Amino acid sequence: MLQLANMAPSTHAAALLTVCLLACYMTIPSLAASGEFLQCLSANIPTQLVVTPSSPSFDSVLVSSIRNPMFFTPTTVRPLCIVMPTNASHVQAVVLCGRRHDVRVRVRSGGHDYEGLSYRSERPETFAVVDLSNLRAVRVNRLAATAWVDSGATLGELYYTVAKAVPELAFPAGVCPSVGVGGHFSGGGMGMMMRKYGLPVDNVIDATLVDANGRLLDKKAMGRDLFWAIRGGGGNFGIVLSWKVKLVRVPPTVTFFNIRKSIDQGAVNAVAKWQTLAPALPDELSIRVIVSRDALFQSLYLGSCGELVTTMSRLFPELGMTSADCLEMSWLESTVYINSGDTKTPLETLLNRTTSLSTFSRNKSDYVKKAITKDLWEKIFPWFNKTGAGIIILEPHGGRVGSIADGATPYPHRSGVLYNIQYVAFWTGNGTYAPNWIKGLYDFMEPLVSKNPRGAYVNYRDLDIGENTVVGGVTSYESGKAWGQKYFGGNFKRLAITKGKVDAGDYFRNEQSVPPLVSRK
Repeated sequence: MLQLANMAPSTHAAALLTVCLLACYMTIPSLAASGEFLQCLSANIPTQLVVTPSSPSFDSVLVSSIRNPMFFTPTTVRPLCIVMPTNASHVQAVVLCGRRHDVRVRVRSGGHDYEGLSYRSERPETFAVVDLSNLRAVRVNRLAATAWVDSGATLGELYYTVAKAVPELAFPAGVCPSVGVGGHFSGGGMGMMMRKYGLPVDNVIDATLVDANGRLLDKKAMGRDLFWAIRGGGGNFGIVLSWKVKLVRVPPTVTFFNIRKSIDQGAVNAVAKWQTLAPALPDELSIRVIVSRDALFQSLYLGSCGELVTTMSRLFPELGMTSADCLEMSWLESTVYINSGDTKTPLETLLNRTTSLSTFSRNKSDYVKKAITKDLWEKIFPWFNKTGAGIIILEPHGGRVGSIADGATPYPHRSGVLYNIQYVAFWTGNGTYAPNWIKGLYDFMEPLVSKNPRGAYVNYRDLDIGENTVVGGVTSYESGKAWGQKYFGGNFKRLAITKGKVDAGDYFRNEQSVPPLVSRK
């Protein structure tokens, strides 16, 4: 049995770990090494928590959080096994066994991975998946207004548990309740309250992580640079098991509205004005836009209907909002309504982790720093009349998220950013129109969005903007810059230096993981 530390390792444990590690790593281990890896797991982890392709449940476990059938095909490169740990020692064992037998691991929490890199590989590779769905506890400290949330919990489980424990507390994170906490936090996170309270990672105050040496570390033990890197650096610096977050206060009643504007009703004018207005609105008010053949304005206001109507009449009369558009509800109810559009949908739907493989999807992202002119919006809207057209989602920045320094966390899209664009294409069967549509619109938008580099959001991962090249057993820094500077801007080099300090051998890697940059003295 491996002797595993539950906290930072003692001298004895450190010596054991040193013996365990190998000096070099092959991309594809031998069959013997793969078998030895599985034997190592079986000696340290209950067998029911290790699922191999020979198991009848392998496909169902693998697909349990896959949301895009593009990544579940006969040609998909699948894992050697899926480990479903129930405590930290199991995760430590996977890492130590993997290092000993040259088997890398990929980590999955909720499965909302736009490129599927948490459970598949683009190229032939022997790897294991650590599926954190059994590590999903949310522990609320009412008096301190904090919570420890495990990476395998979903945002819906986090919201539901916090609000049920203390109704006046909440957490500022994403809109989709089935997104896993681990992946969402590792990329920064965006949501309807980020203008008031910042991103999720702006509210992370501690974490526990298993590093590339199998050590279990907290914030103090991991040090300043590693704690900085895990809060928005895209993952692959270790396996974060749990996050301590600062909860935020919300009023007993919040106000929500959905207002749809067609082209004939002034959608172009409204979207054009929204671009500079939304980032400058009171921090308590967030309005995002979903653009298709029309424009759907969705708003969350941390206050009453009367206050919101007054503010909207004064600042955004083009939307024509009245009290009839208001829906007053609790904050928790708003997290359900924004997805369902039905006030009768039970709150317990936030706990639903069911997935579907019925629809293919493709996503891309941009950031806008200079408002797009009305004339150009008149050219953008016709794209949504084309065959295969999807949607774009515009998320306003400004407020708290824009006031934090670009280097405070790895998420750099703060100062001067008006809004984020998410491009989404959907199709069924063997469709080609939707992928062609999203590529065409993305290319059309290039001169209208951020430049040098053209920014992108790491949680909307996109392999079209670049993939890593492995040279001499580690990821090339130069190959990583192609995509890394788009996600992380000026923070990319610091991330790579941190990676070089904590994982110089590049154990935790995928097609878009931060490469290790090791200083040569």
